[in-house]
Amino acid sequence: MTRITLWALSTLSVLVLLFGYHTSTAGPSGTASPPAAYSGSVAGAPAAATSGGTTAGTFTGDAADTRWGPVQVAITVADGTITDVQVPEYPTGNPKDEEINQYALPVLIQSTLDAQGGDIDMVSGATVTSVGYQESLQSALDQAGL
Repeated sequence: MTRITLWALSTLSVLVLLFGYHTSTAGPSGTASPPAAYSGSVAGAPAAATSGGTTAGTFTGDAADTRWGPVQVAITVADGTITDVQVPEYPTGNPKDEEINQYALPVLIQSTLDAQGGDIDMVSGATVTSVGYQESLQSALDQAGL
């Protein structure tokens, strides 16, 4: 009888621990406000301006829906060169999203500025964000005619 009671209590304890564990997809855990939009720019680049026949201005790509939330990219172009990249919308639903995007978005932004286009690599560990970033970036590049 003692073994059965001990087994039942052990099983119950394991079940309580298992179902009480909160994964990173459990949703927001707190009331912290989401961080500001990520951005990056080329040092010393001129502000966006129109010149005869050259693409210039700010172009915001369509928001790409991902598994964890939308990702949207905006690029600033001057004289046919990408001078600034901003990510006004990205997944921030839980601390894991924030941790991943804190690392991944600056890498994606710098890659875009270096490549001056959409031919960039995805960031390992941030596949979902990378795919959404690339989709929205391509939309912005299409709008800019680049």
